[in-house]
Amino acid sequence: MESEKKQLGKSYDPVPIEDKWYAKWIEEGLFKADPSSPKPAFSIVIPPPNVTGSLHVGHALDNTLQDILCRSKRMQGYEVLWLPGTDHAGIATQNVVERSLAQQGISRHDLGRDEFVSKVWEWKELYGSTIINQLKKLGASCDWDRERFTMDEGLSRAVRKIFVELYKKGLIYRGKYLINWCPRCQTALSDLEVEHEEQDGKFYEVSYKYADGEEGAVVVMTTRPETILGDTAIAIHPRDEKNRHLIGRKVVVPLVGRVIPVIEDNMVDPEFGSGCVKITPAHDPNDFLVGQRHNLEQIQVIDGKGIMNENAGKYAGQDRFAAREAIVADLEREGVLLSVTDLRHSVGHCYRCHTVIEPYLSEQWFVRTRPLADAGVESVRGGKIRFVPEQWTNVYYQWMENIRDWCISRQLWWGHRIPAWYCEECGEVIVDETAPERCPKCGCTSLRQDEDVLDTWFSSGLWPFSTMGWPEETETLKKFYPTSVLVTGFDIIFFWVARMIMFGLEGMKGEQPFNDVYIHALVRDEKGQKMSKSRGNVIDPLTIVRDYGADALRLTLAALTVQGRDIFLSTERISTYRLFMNKLWNASRFALMNLEDAEAGGKIDEKELQLHDKWILNRVSQVSAEMTRLLDGYFFGEAARLMYDFTWGELCDWYLELSKPALRGEEGEGRRRTTQAVLLALFEDVLRLLHPIIPFVTEELWQAFPFGGGLIERRGWPEKRVAAIDEKVIADMEFIQRVVRSIRNLRAEARIAPQQMIPEAALSVHNDEKLALLKSCEKQIRLLTKAEALTLAAADGKKPERSLAAVLDEAQIYLPVGELLDVEKELQRLKNDLARLEKDIEKSKGKLANEKFVERAPREVIEKEKNTLADNEAKALRMKENLKSLAE
Repeated sequence: MESEKKQLGKSYDPVPIEDKWYAKWIEEGLFKADPSSPKPAFSIVIPPPNVTGSLHVGHALDNTLQDILCRSKRMQGYEVLWLPGTDHAGIATQNVVERSLAQQGISRHDLGRDEFVSKVWEWKELYGSTIINQLKKLGASCDWDRERFTMDEGLSRAVRKIFVELYKKGLIYRGKYLINWCPRCQTALSDLEVEHEEQDGKFYEVSYKYADGEEGAVVVMTTRPETILGDTAIAIHPRDEKNRHLIGRKVVVPLVGRVIPVIEDNMVDPEFGSGCVKITPAHDPNDFLVGQRHNLEQIQVIDGKGIMNENAGKYAGQDRFAAREAIVADLEREGVLLSVTDLRHSVGHCYRCHTVIEPYLSEQWFVRTRPLADAGVESVRGGKIRFVPEQWTNVYYQWMENIRDWCISRQLWWGHRIPAWYCEECGEVIVDETAPERCPKCGCTSLRQDEDVLDTWFSSGLWPFSTMGWPEETETLKKFYPTSVLVTGFDIIFFWVARMIMFGLEGMKGEQPFNDVYIHALVRDEKGQKMSKSRGNVIDPLTIVRDYGADALRLTLAALTVQGRDIFLSTERISTYRLFMNKLWNASRFALMNLEDAEAGGKIDEKELQLHDKWILNRVSQVSAEMTRLLDGYFFGEAARLMYDFTWGELCDWYLELSKPALRGEEGEGRRRTTQAVLLALFEDVLRLLHPIIPFVTEELWQAFPFGGGLIERRGWPEKRVAAIDEKVIADMEFIQRVVRSIRNLRAEARIAPQQMIPEAALSVHNDEKLALLKSCEKQIRLLTKAEALTLAAADGKKPERSLAAVLDEAQIYLPVGELLDVEKELQRLKNDLARLEKDIEKSKGKLANEKFVERAPREVIEKEKNTLADNEAKALRMKENLKSLAE
């Protein structure tokens, strides 16, 4: 081996390795994307984390999966762009800075808009790179020179451009509309930003007397009696026979004396309550639509701070919830409150501050989403965009087909300010990419820009193409758009994925923003509960990286990823996968100790190959092809577990053990050199296949081997080590493995210590081909079973006395134990164990025959009991066979 090759330490320590290699990858420009490259393109845009954020385990999963794809594609010969960046996170960031200022006794209003926005930029410069640095600790191989921010100048220009284009097409408009309003944040919220929570409330049954003085009244039910003050109609369903006689009559609104009509509208559920519903257009979204259909007056009685306004009469100035209590008391005093019943119902809260939202009538900006959504649906139906797993396609359709116009204006200071100006002279609205100097209608130079900013998701919706330079036709856009895949969680399909599809198709003239959308599941704790600070079950990925290494976390997350199934994560699982790094490290050390005089690229002499050599070369070729297929299909868990099982099981537990005699020189120099060449080929391929999942440890090991010149990622994806897969070789080796396992199991049943040699194992073989195979592999079988002798005979051979037996399809296997243990004691032990086991079997059968148990027990408990019964019955059968065999 070359003298300058690094010597591996005795144990694996990720701390010095990870920072060293990440710095080297950056220095070497490993992650840089070249738009002029002739290689096929593969591109991903990172879901931009909030600039206020810190890495959580969901980020760790999301970015690990993206990194696996990007690293594997680079190795497979693609020009890869993984474009990183952060989101300005309007409400979240403004709240963080406002809280910081409040600690100094300063409000944003004390500073004024411009100075406050400058303060936010200062905060962003200080803290905004936190999560980016954390992603680097995880090993994310983004092209960091291309890092973008949703409010940098290029993206701001893109936002203004698309806004103006949509406005000119009539797809953005300004209008008075009932919106979700947060009285605490003082801003509009989209439907998706409202979190609904179940809470206790009350149903109030109230009577509205007839305006003509006739006896009787119309009875309605409400959960919000404070809105009675803004009622402008009572509605019934057109086909409600019991109430049809009320249509056209007039009633009096309690407490305010307003006379309002009884109207008919399909919105009403005739089976609910009395079938009569009060209509308050300014304070309920359904009532707002009814009001538009019937041209009803919109009377606002609650202001933007949740305070009753001048239209509320004597209740003006009261908080909305305090006014509710006062109004209920007055309704009762007037004798029109008929009943109050307890109610459990869903109430909307602000997703940021958790204040109860208020439906609020306000002048806002909207995107007319229907035409954009129709194009988005067609792009998926037509196969331009594919959801993986496929189940999310219908969820997407359902939301897109029931979409409402999107309120995009926010009453904040931090964000993309709406590019609309109002003429102070004539009221003309001017929408433009740049600030106009004068009104195009009257020539006035006194213009005022709209105070509102755009919803954060508006700029995020442009992310796949704005980050590549749009509206300019850049080389990056030409090479890497549409992107190959979007990797994200299901919780932002509507917030972000759908909007990127709508904006991408619109802005890029019908080109979709990505070809595939891979939706990963949630990371939960080991019990399946959602992680939260209040539960105390949060796993901090940075702590895990510090304690176990980034590779251990990455391998765990990848291995536990199964399409459509949540991940149950625990530190115990991470610790288990950390052991794989030790196994790989120690296997590499063993190999290197036996490769000191080996040469990289040493030719494998096929004449010197034995069955186990041919088998492992065929298997590594199969695994390489299977890894490509699995990663192309986004089967991350299957890919990670394949490499785990192959490396630990087939390479370490089988091949390395079988290679030891040859490496010790016991089989001649030709066999030693050939085995060295096979070992080099195996570790070269295994390290390359593992690299996308565990990049740090594989890079460190790669550099220690003779083949390890240059960075591992630049050496490409493994190719087949055999011209064609030899199924017979694989089948023959699998037969040998079954024989070895059977002898090992018999040893374990006889309680023979693992290191103790046994005098003999005997096989009675059914056919000549298998007999010849076993004879050719006799040394290997004896090596792996620690047997001094292996007796092989045709099927009519005599069974050894006092032996344990195992049966395979092709052979009977016997382990003579008369000289190894006290047979009489062993017989008694087996009888005692069998008696105990049969009691357990009867107990399990009794449980499963108990109807109450089967009806009441959780499904997983029943399944566990069934599995226990099956296992115990199989053990009992083996014990009976051993009792019979030993007694003969």
